[in-house]
Amino acid sequence: MAEHHAPLREDDLMKLRRYLGFWMLGLCAASACGAEGSPDWIKLIRETPAVQTEWAARYEHGEGVTQDFARAMRLYCAAARRGHVAAQYQLGWMYANGRGVARDDVQAAAWFRLAAARGDAPAQRMLGLTNDPTKRARARCQEPVDPTRRPAPARWVRSGPPAPEQAKIEALVRRMAPDYGLQPALVLAVIEAESNFDSQALSPKNAQGLMQLIPGTAERFGVRDPYDPVQNLRGGMAYLRWLLAYFQGDVRLTLAGYNAGEGTVVRYGDVPPYAETRAYVDRITRAYGQLKHPPVAPVTPPAPLKRSSADSASAPAAALLAAARPRR
Repeated sequence: MAEHHAPLREDDLMKLRRYLGFWMLGLCAASACGAEGSPDWIKLIRETPAVQTEWAARYEHGEGVTQDFARAMRLYCAAARRGHVAAQYQLGWMYANGRGVARDDVQAAAWFRLAAARGDAPAQRMLGLTNDPTKRARARCQEPVDPTRRPAPARWVRSGPPAPEQAKIEALVRRMAPDYGLQPALVLAVIEAESNFDSQALSPKNAQGLMQLIPGTAERFGVRDPYDPVQNLRGGMAYLRWLLAYFQGDVRLTLAGYNAGEGTVVRYGDVPPYAETRAYVDRITRAYGQLKHPPVAPVTPPAPLKRSSADSASAPAAALLAAARPRR
């Protein structure tokens, strides 16, 4: 399993935020801040790479400012082009996970390669996961995804005429999914990817039935016979609802949790860098057509996806503290 940068400790975060608070006061006193307390953009893009990288992280995570992936990407790019290793690493992470930009493994590897060449060990490890020797490109910055773009409606389209058994399963899903607050299109896309509508499917890892429940998950959600279509659907949909509540409607994280376990997603703070999981998430999100699911019942508290623990792609605490210190 790949390792990542160590998560920031709470005392490190307090020091970092205290320092940045003083820095912001000084910047705002010099009339560099806008209405929301964020620094003047023109002055910010002329700042040091270290300051640009810290503000990029703030915009990426919505810390003290409105979350804005477009500004985060532009600031990371500005700092990365000037050789800032943490910015280069973070660009690789964003491209690898489709965070604010279209996912691009080639660009992810290109940015990880730059950081790795500067001796960054986490970038070297991530490069080992994303690099394809047959596909190399120069590191560049794409235009960020427009967050105001209206999403396409939820959908799921079967590849051909259904077999009689599949038609029965589709009817069951459309009848049962609303009881769990789920859109049938998402459930159908998951079933297609998991078992291709085979109620007797058994994987090498002992995942069973339509929604490929492993024994522990089946027991967790009260499924006694995972090969019974109705029981399997109830257990699988209960788990999907739980994951959607846990990850607050984020479809990518929900699917990653279904495939790799919710604990793995929390540990990485995003879709884990496993080829199987990322392909699984991509396949189902394309079939479903949505990145956000309507709210479901709050059957569990939200996942602890805080920057201090979830975004483990961040640089080590000491490096961030040093990087945030402006050079005058």
